[in-house]
Formats: sequence, structure tokens, C-alpha cells
Amino acid sequence: MEVLLSITAFVFGACMGSFLCCQARRLHLKESPSKASRPTKTTKATKTKSKSSLGPRSVCLSCKHQLKWYENIPIVSWLALKGKCKHCGSKIGLAEFLSELGTGLALLAVFTTFCYSACHPNNSTLFGAFQTQDLATGLSSIGVLNYAILAIFALLILTLIFLAIYDGLYGDLPSLCLTISILFALTIAALRIWSILQVAPFSANLIIDLLFSVLILGGLYLALYLISKGRWVGDGDWLLGLAIGLALANPFLALIVLFLSNALACIVAYPSVKGNRQKKIYFGPFMVVAFVIAVAIAAHLAEWGLG
Repeated sequence: MEVLLSITAFVFGACMGSFLCCQARRLHLKESPSKASRPTKTTKATKTKSKSSLGPRSVCLSCKHQLKWYENIPIVSWLALKGKCKHCGSKIGLAEFLSELGTGLALLAVFTTFCYSACHPNNSTLFGAFQTQDLATGLSSIGVLNYAILAIFALLILTLIFLAIYDGLYGDLPSLCLTISILFALTIAALRIWSILQVAPFSANLIIDLLFSVLILGGLYLALYLISKGRWVGDGDWLLGLAIGLALANPFLALIVLFLSNALACIVAYPSVKGNRQKKIYFGPFMVVAFVIAVAIAAHLAEWGLG
């Protein structure tokens, strides 16, 4: 059953990744040229035409051919078509493929971490505290609060991935999505504390860990933004860090996200901007990838006493 649910989580995530990438492109087309973070030579007339060309169904961005259902299967179609449009031969690009694969893996990581946490009793996990039934076998009773945290965590992941896609494509983090992600993260933090208080007395460490997690990510990026006046990091990066810090509520995991996001940026993006001071590195995608990795290993770290 767990294997079937894991496959379902991955397939659903891949479908959502395709949807989110499409919506990111649609949102960008609705933005005025003055608000676009990466100016193009697209005129107003051309832009209006592009908006109308993206109808309710997926189309090739080059030839505007409406894709058949078998050309729009997440991951599979991209691999079968070798990343090219069947009709005009234009490259589809890696954005769609990476968003589908990445979202599938992200929801799989959330689900498997949830299952692992439920089978390994711990008073404090990403999904709150589980009611222990049998310490010998490691079985736990999953309550309504645990399921609620799981559902909101999945919504947070989808929102963050949308932000990562948009930032990766256009170098911007939509403020509305950032606000939604912070609200999701606040809800997760509140429900997690409530869940833990059902099985353990109040501890100041719950609040301290939450504050340090927020300071490590949101606070540090805010400081960098203010000190550099926006030259080192964007104004949305610290808000994204705030959301991730709230969702993790764990200083150790926050440090992992901080290290991994910067390491990934140096490895993947730095070579392309080296020697070109005009080109910027957009941290959003790297922060979200690091967050997913932290979620995937969180339960194991907690079991080893590191998280």
C-alpha cells in the first residue's frame, strides 16, 4: 500500500509540476513590460497575441500547435519527444521537464518523510507529534492534526515550486505567492506546536527553535538585502527564507538549507555569471531545492539526534 501511495504522490506531483510551469508562463504574459524583471523585445501587440495564443489547453510556444493528450504526459512525453516539438522541431526546454520531475520528487519526499516519521516515534517532527501506540514496533497513531499538517505542507511545497519556476524563468518572485507561502508556513508552525503540546508539556525550545530557524534564513537574507541595497539578494529572497524557516522550525535544518542553497548556486549558476557583473544569480530555485532535500532527510536526522 505504501509503495502504491508513493507512486501516486510522484505521479500527482509530476502532473502538478506541468501545471505550475504552464501557469508561471501564463502569469508572466499577463505582466506588463514595465514590471517584467527580464525585459524582452516583445511589443505590446506581440504580447497581446501571445496572451491569446495560450488558450486553456497546452500549446507549443514556438508554432502554437495545440498538443495532443499523448504529447502532454508529464516526463514521459518530454523524453519520448527528446525535448523537441513533434511538429516544428523547436526545443521544448528543460524548464517543463525539471518542473515535472522536481515536483514529483518533492511530493514523494514529503510523503515518505511523513510515513517514516509515523513509524519512528518522536515527539517533534516536521508533521507534529504522533501518538505512540507501540514503542517496540515503532508504530504510531496518525491523528487529524498530523494529516492537516501533511496537507498544508504539500500545498506549501507546490507554492514554493511555483515560485522557484517563476524565479528561474523570469528572475522574480511574485509577492502574492510569497504571502501565501508565508501563511501556509505560519499555519504549519502553529499546528505543529499544537500537536506537540498534545503529548508533551510546553517547552521554550519550541519557540526558540522557531525563531532561530527564521533568523538563519529570513533574517540573514534580509540583512544581506539591506546592507547591499538589493545588489546581493533580491527583496523576495528574504521572504522566501522566512517561509522556509517557519515551515522547518529547526535551526539545524535551516543551516542545511542555507549551506545547500548557496553550494548549489555556486556549482550550477556561478560558472555562467563568472566575469559578467551584469548577470545575476536568482536564489529562489536553489533555496526551494535545498528545502526539499532538508524535508527528505529531516526524519533521519531527528532519529540520529541531529535534527
